[in-house]
Amino acid sequence: MKNINTILIANRGEIASRVIRTCKKMGITCVAVYSETDKSAPFVKQADSAIHIGDPEPAKSYLDQDKIIAAAVRSGADAIHPGYGFLSENTSFAQRCADEGIIFIGPKPKAIEAMGSKSQAKAIMEASGVPVIPGYKGKDQSEETLKAEAVKVGFPLLLKATAGGGGKGMRIVHEEKEIKNAIASAKREAKNAFGDDELLIEKYIESGRHIEFQIFGDQHGNVIHLLERECTIQRRYQKVIEESPSPIMTDELRTTMGKAAVSAAMALDYDNAGTVEFIYDDKTGNFYFLEVNTRLQVEHPVTEEITGLDLVKMQIESAQELPLQIKQEDVKANGYAIEARLYAEDASNDFAPVTGTVHKFDFPNVEGLRIESAIESGSEISMFYDPMIAKIIVKDNDRQAAHAKLKYVLKHLICQGTITNQSFLQTLIQHEDFSSGKYDTHFIDNYIKLPEVNDLSKRNTEEAAIAATLYGWYQREASRKVLRSLPSGWRNSFYEYQKETFLMNQEKLIVRYRYLDDNFTLFSEEQEFTASIVDVNSDSIRLDINGLQKDYSVIHVANTYFVHSASIGNIAIIKQDRFPVKEKEKINGGYEAPIPSQIVKIHVSTGDQVKEGDPLIVFSSMKMETHITADEDGIIEEVYVEEGNSVEAGFLLLKINKD
Repeated sequence: MKNINTILIANRGEIASRVIRTCKKMGITCVAVYSETDKSAPFVKQADSAIHIGDPEPAKSYLDQDKIIAAAVRSGADAIHPGYGFLSENTSFAQRCADEGIIFIGPKPKAIEAMGSKSQAKAIMEASGVPVIPGYKGKDQSEETLKAEAVKVGFPLLLKATAGGGGKGMRIVHEEKEIKNAIASAKREAKNAFGDDELLIEKYIESGRHIEFQIFGDQHGNVIHLLERECTIQRRYQKVIEESPSPIMTDELRTTMGKAAVSAAMALDYDNAGTVEFIYDDKTGNFYFLEVNTRLQVEHPVTEEITGLDLVKMQIESAQELPLQIKQEDVKANGYAIEARLYAEDASNDFAPVTGTVHKFDFPNVEGLRIESAIESGSEISMFYDPMIAKIIVKDNDRQAAHAKLKYVLKHLICQGTITNQSFLQTLIQHEDFSSGKYDTHFIDNYIKLPEVNDLSKRNTEEAAIAATLYGWYQREASRKVLRSLPSGWRNSFYEYQKETFLMNQEKLIVRYRYLDDNFTLFSEEQEFTASIVDVNSDSIRLDINGLQKDYSVIHVANTYFVHSASIGNIAIIKQDRFPVKEKEKINGGYEAPIPSQIVKIHVSTGDQVKEGDPLIVFSSMKMETHITADEDGIIEEVYVEEGNSVEAGFLLLKINKD
């Protein structure tokens, strides 16, 4: 047995906090590493000690193997836990840890390497009797061979780059006449993205479900699975909702898929936490191997909640060469669990990531609720990292009860200061087909209309404006030092109302109000309201509006009021100045950064001639790359940024003069 007394966590955010929690429970010293941006983050403060490893860019900090190893040596760490993302599935890093005499808390480097190529992984699984999607994975990549093999597979089919992921180098082909162009396009994109244009061909599952099995192995040849997770609800190949048990699972299907997952793990001589992912064909009832994730998954709390196991503890025990403490027959599901991912992103704008300050982060006290987050009130959402704010996990006896709790949590969860996908999640889980478990991987695209999601709040702007008005009135009244004997807003003319003007999504909303005998009369959009303040403190107010009492969380920053209640969600409205500031004049031919970001690639220089659609600049924000292309023909007059620059939203990047 190997002793682990100190673990360095080569990661950040909520997964670092999660590992720290188990380390403390086991009496193991935990060391965090942090970039300049993360120096005040919750996970850094939670660790026993923390080491600064560089600039915010991941390549200069969390992905820098030299800095991670140096930090481990400096702290005297026996082991490194990689979390997920960053270096967690990096074969060379796992091997380097072994070479340095540091225990890597994950599977053997060979297993990571074997699963790094989709074609190699598929070959290994096929040889081990694990069902794989019918297709072609050969080395002959000539156009003639690929076209012939495509016809054999049949349409629709999927072309997929064997290297990388994230949807790059993937094309769905519905008819034979499309195949030539699709092959050329997929190869070109794969070459640009991964430096490798090798493709494989697979039968395309038109109506499929994404089901994964948690596997676990030790260093004594024992392998078990810890049941399934349903991960079908996705967008851009990223999971949004995970639940277990799966709505479509039967005992027979679970046994069959579980055995296939264990076979996959045994083929790799697997010795830690991992996940075998399958695609389930709704039309035929068949399932096929997709991939093995050779690390702890983001959604691992779902499995922990239904099994009662601590997967991080099991990872550490396996790394210490301890045998598994449970057998397959001991693994039982207890109840039901669901996880929703809260992101700093604008669902109405094609899920564009956003930055900002989370001025208030709070959630209700609900039995069975588990929040995994890297955020607290006052935290900054950085452009350098994944925009996930929190994982919201709910456990209950059955699916219906857990869904009801999740709906309640999402109504009452307060995340004020930045745009989130909270309203999108509420729309999603309230959909009838989701509630009944009738969905496939295209569910969001087919059933959720993103432009309409932009806030349940649009219908509740008046209520938010009234709450902001009365909160602002109270704060002014409390701070008033002169003429306190006069009622607030006193006028020579009794009939003259005070007025506040708010802006939301460029739309103007005027609230007129009068205070008399501890009550307010208000007019908004020609509707009359009567209201009174029941209770108030620094960041909340309880109002009686037309006889209905509610609590509102209100954060006031500069001219912006962030208002939340369970019925209206999170709304940001801007109080218009009496003398509004003139808007910045738009520069003809100017291209601005749409969000805070880092400049990755500049395709043009001053004096270059460009055509409409030509690439200009590539920028990165929250691990997502976005391309800016020319809107018209012209000549580059000036480029105002350099590669590597970090810019705020609205920063002028370049200017084009028309021909």
